[in-house]
Amino acid sequence: MFLFSLFASACTAHLEMPRPPLGPDAQVMADGAHLPLRRWFPDEPPFAVVLALHGFNDYSKAFEGPGSWLAARGVAVYAYDQRGFGQAPHPGRWAGTQALIQDLREVARLIQARHPSLPLFLLGDSMGGAVVLAALAANDPPACKAAILIAPAVWGRETMIWPQRAALWLSAHTLPFLKVSGRGLNRKPSDNIEMLRALGRDPLVIKETRIDAIAGLTDLMDTALASAPLQKGPLLLLYGGREEIIPNEATERFLKGLPHTDIQQVRRYDNGYHMLLRDLNPEKPLRDLLDYLASKSIRGSTK
Repeated sequence: MFLFSLFASACTAHLEMPRPPLGPDAQVMADGAHLPLRRWFPDEPPFAVVLALHGFNDYSKAFEGPGSWLAARGVAVYAYDQRGFGQAPHPGRWAGTQALIQDLREVARLIQARHPSLPLFLLGDSMGGAVVLAALAANDPPACKAAILIAPAVWGRETMIWPQRAALWLSAHTLPFLKVSGRGLNRKPSDNIEMLRALGRDPLVIKETRIDAIAGLTDLMDTALASAPLQKGPLLLLYGGREEIIPNEATERFLKGLPHTDIQQVRRYDNGYHMLLRDLNPEKPLRDLLDYLASKSIRGSTK
């Protein structure tokens, strides 16, 4: 029986199983994982489609406001819960950079198959921006018209002071299961206090984070920071002038590492915070995002 099993596995190892089509509420990945999927569609045929990736400890509902706003102006928006977040498998556990990249690659391919005549844009918020950057610099990057990044998480180890690096290494190797929270750090991610309170009440938003998940996020940010010179495609990077989550030193190092071509644009908003698209006044960055989508799409103007 053992030899038969070996023979059978050898004979089937190279057979590629058919991939499930894009699901209505969740996407089944190649390994069977179910990633909850949300979508916001315009009433009329869209002129572009956006695949949005949420930030750390958040989930796809993060794009409810921006997704509805863009859909009302002709853009189809998709967002899914990344592994380890929201209602995706193993909430609170870090899935690994390569798994997150592969999920993005696969979902992007399925969306393109669903909308073959529309340009696809990637929208990454904070950690989601780091996943997009890592994916675009990897082998077999997801095909897209351009990427829009909202304060991408690029706080890699080389931009940390040595006590931070040492504390992270020690805790990750001794107490990886220990959970910590951001209480007491006095960081303000947005001026939209009601939105922040709603996140605090949302059971799907992670409030306490495992040390090994923080170490995994830092691995991803290492990759995103190092990807700067490898970014060859069009990028639109949006930052708030009151950013308090990603250190300015890390962001500036990333920006200096870009190839500095005219296809990479940076916009800053003096009164914006880290959660730029969910601040009290997100109209300007949303309008700039919409104009960018329109300028890169078939249709040349926005509603």
